[in-house]
Amino acid sequence: MASEDLANPFDDPAADPFEIARIAAEQIAERTGVEHHDIALTLGSGWGKAADLIGETTACVPATDIVGFSRPSVVGHVGTIRSVLLPSGKRALVIGARTHFYEGHGVRRVVHSVRTAAATGAKIMVLTNGAGGLKPEWAPGTPVLISDHINLTASSPLEGATFVDLTDLYARRLRDIARQVDASLDEGVYVQFRGPHYETPAEVGMAGRIGGDIVGMSTALEAIAARHAGMEVLGMSLITNPAAGISPVPLDHAEVLAAGVAAEPVISDLLARIVEKL
Repeated sequence: MASEDLANPFDDPAADPFEIARIAAEQIAERTGVEHHDIALTLGSGWGKAADLIGETTACVPATDIVGFSRPSVVGHVGTIRSVLLPSGKRALVIGARTHFYEGHGVRRVVHSVRTAAATGAKIMVLTNGAGGLKPEWAPGTPVLISDHINLTASSPLEGATFVDLTDLYARRLRDIARQVDASLDEGVYVQFRGPHYETPAEVGMAGRIGGDIVGMSTALEAIAARHAGMEVLGMSLITNPAAGISPVPLDHAEVLAAGVAAEPVISDLLARIVEKL
């Protein structure tokens, strides 16, 4: 394990998370040779191949080389930070190292990648994930746009008297662009639970009754931080499985991973075509 994996600059409660993000952005500029990025993408389970399709990777940096980042704990997250030259001439920052809330590092660490992306200049944040679906018509492998979220983590990345409007958090403008690429894309409300255990059937039922369509363990906290940083957010979920209680079959993490691998070529191509229009 690299020494950077053990160091958490956010352990100091007096540390300024935005200053840490600024330093991280400077390190990314130094390591990649790119001073400014326009778009940032966090590629969750099943979405990783999009990094190879959106453009020319001109630099790839181990996440552990950048302050505040560590090796990902989830299979399918590659643990690198890439600078990609898009066909449009814009620059994309591809984040393959996501810290989940359930890892216990604190919410500042969870949203550090988003704040770092904003500090590099990115104005659009694309957040993707693998998740459970509540709608029976969403077969495993279905990509779904996130229209809104319900945060059940009992936490927020915002501290003190920081009041941020979350109306249209998952920008309708960007969802409309995604539908220009694939008019069949459905959308739903994402519910973030703390994890790492899967939700119980009763919890899934509750999520549905309060307006949720998708359940997972990431994204919502990151989206709030992105809005606070002034970025537009596009959220997309890969439905890897029916949520607990929707299907009579117990959840199996290996099967969830397999569904993501099977869908990856199709959804990565879809995301690349969307990014081309952003």
